[in-house]
Amino acid sequence: MRIEAIYVAGRSGADVARVDSVQVVAYQGIVGDRNFGKAKWPGQNVTFVEAEAIEAFAAPYGRALEPGELRRNIVTRGVRLNELVGRRFRVGDVQFRGVELCEPCRNLGARLATAQMPVPSVVRAWVRRGGLRTDALRGGILRVGMDFEIDAD
Repeated sequence: MRIEAIYVAGRSGADVARVDSVQVVAYQGIVGDRNFGKAKWPGQNVTFVEAEAIEAFAAPYGRALEPGELRRNIVTRGVRLNELVGRRFRVGDVQFRGVELCEPCRNLGARLATAQMPVPSVVRAWVRRGGLRTDALRGGILRVGMDFEIDAD
């Protein structure tokens, strides 16, 4: 259960950049990310997606899919993110609360659509696999390779 990749985008619509580490500020999100300091709704601070979900989507089509194309901040491996809705978990010193699933939208569908898989099919494929929206409860540094600890509820 670890972080496999980290992505940030400086502003909405900007390309994402893959980075090795980020600073997370409690209740603000990732420093330098488009959602930093925005709290329009719970779960806007940091988003997560499973590497396994990305691979499962791409494999049947023999498609290479860069995890950053999903525009989620943190790519995990070995973590069942759907099970973290309503739960607290930690990565290093950073504590999160899973708020809700990060369900797919038409924008995601448009980014990943191909002639063989139109937008509605892409969106359907990502339902309940699109990741997790979280609130950062305690800040700190996140690095690729760090392990998850799920708090007992």
